[in-house]
Amino acid sequence: MPSFFTDPGKRAKRKRAEGGSAADSANKRRQTTRHGTRRPRPAKAGAATAAAAAAAARRSQAARDESISGSDEVSIDEDDNDGNGADGQDEDDEAGASAGSSAEGETAAERRLRLAERYLESLRQEVQVDDGAGFDAEQIDQDLIAERLREDVAETKGRLYRFLSLDCAFEDARRMAFRADTLATTSIAACAPFVYTVSKDMTLIKWEVPSLRAPPPAAEHSTTGLSSSPPPAPAPRRRPKQVAFVRGRREKGTDRSGHVGHTDQILCVAASDDGQFVVTGGRDRRLIVWDAATLAAVKIFTHHRGPVTALAFRRGANNQLYSASGDRTIKLWSLDERAYIETLFGHQDQVTDIAALAAERCVSVGARDRTARLWKVVEETQLVFRGGGLVRGSRSHAAKAAHESASALEERAFAEGSIDRVALIDEDTFVTGSDNGALRLWSMHKKKAVFTIACAHGLDEPAEDPLTYPDADAPPPPLPLPRWITALATLPYADLVLSGSWDGYIRVWRVSRDKKRLDAVAVLGGADHAGRVKGVVNDLVVVERARVGEGGAEAGAAAGAAAGPRSRAPALTVLAAVGTEHRFGRWRKWPGRNGVVLFDAVLVLVLVLVLVLVLVLVLVLVLVLVLRAEGEE
Repeated sequence: MPSFFTDPGKRAKRKRAEGGSAADSANKRRQTTRHGTRRPRPAKAGAATAAAAAAAARRSQAARDESISGSDEVSIDEDDNDGNGADGQDEDDEAGASAGSSAEGETAAERRLRLAERYLESLRQEVQVDDGAGFDAEQIDQDLIAERLREDVAETKGRLYRFLSLDCAFEDARRMAFRADTLATTSIAACAPFVYTVSKDMTLIKWEVPSLRAPPPAAEHSTTGLSSSPPPAPAPRRRPKQVAFVRGRREKGTDRSGHVGHTDQILCVAASDDGQFVVTGGRDRRLIVWDAATLAAVKIFTHHRGPVTALAFRRGANNQLYSASGDRTIKLWSLDERAYIETLFGHQDQVTDIAALAAERCVSVGARDRTARLWKVVEETQLVFRGGGLVRGSRSHAAKAAHESASALEERAFAEGSIDRVALIDEDTFVTGSDNGALRLWSMHKKKAVFTIACAHGLDEPAEDPLTYPDADAPPPPLPLPRWITALATLPYADLVLSGSWDGYIRVWRVSRDKKRLDAVAVLGGADHAGRVKGVVNDLVVVERARVGEGGAEAGAAAGAAAGPRSRAPALTVLAAVGTEHRFGRWRKWPGRNGVVLFDAVLVLVLVLVLVLVLVLVLVLVLVLVLRAEGEE
């Protein structure tokens, strides 16, 4: 049965007589007497203003009625006010009302279709390259847009969807080292093209790395064949450049109220995705937010009751930050609001590492409580994954990865005493590293590790005992122990895992497609002297150069998509924070230098193209020589 809301025709307004005026109608409504009879009243000087106000009130009432009904059939004709300005206002109101009614009149399916068409159009603008001819529309629709849609859906759901382990030549990665006059480098963070390092002498350094900057766009060619761009600039420098640094003051430790900066060793650093903030934490229990451009202190938080040991930003979440501490808690911060949000409790020992991706959750490890905990912040729950126990070497993977004797590994078992490192692969899968050299793969659907690699970085040489035992009952020499996993890094939603220790190599591992196995891929930079890293690797970070540049991450992704599906495999840059001491202590010194080691992984496709080009040049040269010899004869 039609009602006021379902039948708009019931509410159609009557059109006023064209001969009447708005001022007369307003005066007639006001001409009432105390006994209910109307009495003529002379018009006032402000009648025009009152008429304009009455007309505006009628238009707003009509708009409200129209929004309730959702109909496009109801029309209200108003007399034009005096003046050109009033005419323009009426025309604008009518245009806005028609646009609003057309948007409100569409069904839910039509709205979804309109939004999908707008999204596809934005993707076409992203992936299209302005090279004169451009791409065929069918090719864009079938290859680029479909692939981008699959990636967007997979990343939104937090799934592993990028399989890049076979696309990069890790053994042929180019190596470069740079350093400053500091103590052991404890942590590193990157927001291309800048890199931030912290050290034990309370120093925060900002570096500019040229290899992380995207190449300039190609020159635009005019119809005459001449380039409209200026002459090419000289070759850019390849060595990293120190842009800025700040250093704390240890003598201010007794009076820390007015000191801006750290007063003890800096243990961790993190950079926001938008390049706005850099955050550091240290043994002085301070969490300091810095302006990334100038390294000026923005905010200092002193909520933690122990050393701040790890930091992690949530991807694309308006600068939400997780911090882990030696006080066995994890705290959540909002840097946009410069505010503390909440504290997560549960670990029974100091929290040594933390990782986060796009979802509102994080994973942390609790050192000697031998647990990894997945925190669901919204649900206010946590999942506990228990490690510990004995780990035996295996002939299949550990000996091959660590280049050790398989029989020696199989004869011994090593107890897991502390879980020190963690890294997220996707929202449901993560890896951990322990003090017994075990590299474990975990899934949130199982409480125990899915796969374990024992002694991933081999066995350490036994320490030389300076004491001599003349008698025959001398104790046997100490047995070699596994090297700790001191650093872990992953590429989000990709099948790559990188680990570091003090064996001199950064090892690359591949996650199987069913996410149930880890396989050794290569040693970064090769197993020869060119790939050695002297010292202990305290931290690792992976930067994907195909998705960075002047236009931000999305511009880099569009540039990679425009080159085609096969060539979208990124060129990776791996940066390692290296020191002569472990970041948490000074119980041992390793030979080496404090600083950063950079590896540029080259695409396999690029290597193949280079080899083909070399072969073609050689064939052309041989052909030219043969033709020249025949000509001389």
